[in-house]
Amino acid sequence: MKKHDLISVEQAQTLAGLFCCRVERSPDVVAYRFYDNELDRWCEYSWKQMQQQAARWQQAMLADELKCGDRVAVMLNNSIEWVLFDLAATGLGLVTVPLYVNDRPENFAHILQVTGARLLVSDGSEQWQRIEQLGDRIDGVERIVTLRTVCEENCDPRLRQLDDWLEEDGGAYQSVSVDSTSMATIVFTSGTTGQPKGVMLSHRNMLTNAAAGLQQVAIYPGDRFLSFLPLSHMFERTAGYTIPIMAGACVAFVRSIDLLAEDLQHIRPTVLVAVPRIFERIYNKMTLKLADEPWLAQQIFKLAVWAGWYHFQYHRHQQPWGIQLLIWPLLKRLVGQKLEQRLGGRLRMAISGGAPLAPVIAQTFIGLGLNVLQGYGLTETSPVISVNTLEDNCPLSVGQPLPGVKVKIGVDDELLVQGDNLMLGYWQSDESIIDDSGWLHTGDKARIDKQGRIFITGRLKEIIVLSSGEKVPPEDLQLAIAVDPLFEQVLVLGENRPFLSAIVVVNPSQWRMLSQKFGFADDDSQALNSAMAHKQILQRIGYRLKEFPGYAKVNRVYVTLTPWSIDSGLITATLKVRRQPIIDQFAEQVEQMYAGH
Repeated sequence: MKKHDLISVEQAQTLAGLFCCRVERSPDVVAYRFYDNELDRWCEYSWKQMQQQAARWQQAMLADELKCGDRVAVMLNNSIEWVLFDLAATGLGLVTVPLYVNDRPENFAHILQVTGARLLVSDGSEQWQRIEQLGDRIDGVERIVTLRTVCEENCDPRLRQLDDWLEEDGGAYQSVSVDSTSMATIVFTSGTTGQPKGVMLSHRNMLTNAAAGLQQVAIYPGDRFLSFLPLSHMFERTAGYTIPIMAGACVAFVRSIDLLAEDLQHIRPTVLVAVPRIFERIYNKMTLKLADEPWLAQQIFKLAVWAGWYHFQYHRHQQPWGIQLLIWPLLKRLVGQKLEQRLGGRLRMAISGGAPLAPVIAQTFIGLGLNVLQGYGLTETSPVISVNTLEDNCPLSVGQPLPGVKVKIGVDDELLVQGDNLMLGYWQSDESIIDDSGWLHTGDKARIDKQGRIFITGRLKEIIVLSSGEKVPPEDLQLAIAVDPLFEQVLVLGENRPFLSAIVVVNPSQWRMLSQKFGFADDDSQALNSAMAHKQILQRIGYRLKEFPGYAKVNRVYVTLTPWSIDSGLITATLKVRRQPIIDQFAEQVEQMYAGH
């Protein structure tokens, strides 16, 4: 039987206290695995080695006269350096301000300004060029440290390369005494609308949320995580960083998203923390590969998903015994094990959060034997509110609330939340989504079933109201359309209009196949929005929306091959579409879609 080695909130008290407890319990156990590009091999650090390295960072921070309560910013990909920065900062009572590595310069300049961050740690020359563009807008930053050399002469006097900045010997790791309710971090929301807001979270916020998560989903010292979602997002920071420390599990950092498939094979994780987009990509690749397989192989795949889903429902007491249960073990070996091997072959479970997971994708993965647990939360709730469990996995829901987290349905079916995980507030702002009774207003509409499971049914503000008065949840439609591998990104619109339309970014290789089918030249950009192309694309969209009411039909479409990026301001750093900026950029095309109506 697997044994837990959990550190309690009372034992830890603070994030640095949690780390010290883990070092004391598991000094020689491997804590992190990472790829060293200079050595061209995978390396590892034990918990004791992590403490020794973090102490070097602390000495460098103290040499720059940083004091308890000062804000320090980190703009790095997930890496051993990100973790060492944070462990050093929290140990000294500093406040970590994580920045997204691909964020627009004006966004991270704003964050550095309003937080008064005194230290910024970034990566290499590409980031340095973006930082240099800001000029005197970040004069408040007193020290800028880069992992790689970015300047040889006439350099900014604040600039230091990491190896030159770090002390050779850090001495003993320091864990200063701070109150558990004091601020540990300021995490800026990705801002799908308006300027991002700085969410202030305390040590207690983050520790209680991690501990409650571990009561819902068991993690063991033998578990291995593969970290690739941004640590600047609270989902990964809690589920893929704080929880492994609390449980004594090992974390490996992916080399890059492009090498994710290879790293899955090498690391062979037991737990995967991901957003729906990752599952969508795997699903689309499987769908495309299956389309090239013989008819019999396609039917076996469909049969495997059907039988596996029946097996899943049977064990949830939702189906009687059936013949499917006899053929499922064979089908799992024939089909399900191929998916398991693609994910490393040891995966116990995958946790999906950050956005809704399309039901057909959840059903396919679960049908093939992969335990996908969907969860739900907000940055403002540290972030997890609820998650499904291995024992009670209801894929259409986001699970039951974590222990200690209270939920109820308010006016207009809005989900309200109470608990120790609620934020301290927004940085330098009187705005609040916590009412006088201590309930946080999520802005999400929901229902709660008799078992206490939460079902998210929409957003209060993200509802399209057609001129006919019909109300349509655009995110649900966008999720359904994006299941088709032709579509990379989707925005459905129609507010105060007579019908729905969509702007879609299509997959280049899929478009080439479609254009060849209809005799278009590959480089004919006008063909994208020809009548014939629109007809085919609208048919494919219609097929994906066939389960929706008749008024939820997309009648017009505009097609582009140019992906929406963070730099263009059209998606957030967590890959959510920014509705109004996209509508503004495509204003002319939108008007053309509604011309004459």
